[in-house]
Amino acid sequence: MDDSVVASMARWPDVPDIYGWLSLSEQGQWRLHPGGDAWRPGQPCLQPLPSGEPIESAQIRQFINRNYGCDASGRWYFQNGPQRVFIRLDAAPYILLTGSDASTLHTHNGLKAEHINGWWLDDQGRLYAETEHGAGLISGRDAPAVFDALHTSAGEPLLTLLESLEPADLPARPDLLLCLATSPTMPGGARATAPLRFCPASGLPRQLGFVPCPAP
Repeated sequence: MDDSVVASMARWPDVPDIYGWLSLSEQGQWRLHPGGDAWRPGQPCLQPLPSGEPIESAQIRQFINRNYGCDASGRWYFQNGPQRVFIRLDAAPYILLTGSDASTLHTHNGLKAEHINGWWLDDQGRLYAETEHGAGLISGRDAPAVFDALHTSAGEPLLTLLESLEPADLPARPDLLLCLATSPTMPGGARATAPLRFCPASGLPRQLGFVPCPAP
């Protein structure tokens, strides 16, 4: 968090929080809602939701990126000086992108994701990762490369395994451990693995501990 932001929080500690003005899209884009209508705090977060407007200023986007965080309840916000601007999450707190190869992941706001604690697949075929920063959706444009790079601990490509299973079989396989093709090697020569779990998209916020549409 910026030093100037920390200083302003100390100087003005009681500025009210605001809701409904900012969202994070499934593509990792910050979007502004000038009418404060991104969602109705305290009401169900139902589709379709207003898409808002892209933030064109690179300087503002970078400021949001640096001052993005969450509270103990799993509500994510942008600390705008002394004021918290709570954010609607269209998919997850982070959108994960690949770097030079599919095993190098970073968040939409530039944090390197070095530790994957779990993988999740939803009923729409979207892939999520639990990282040291929080939960993230693998970006749609990068998902094919990440799927290709994932193998079970026995060396079977994930895509091969998924093709052999019926959708109803997926929740019955809690034993699946995955590693990226170039995951770090652990002592003894084994590659770092993380479990793969399955969950409907509607249940992922609860499973991954984040609030899509925060309320006061």
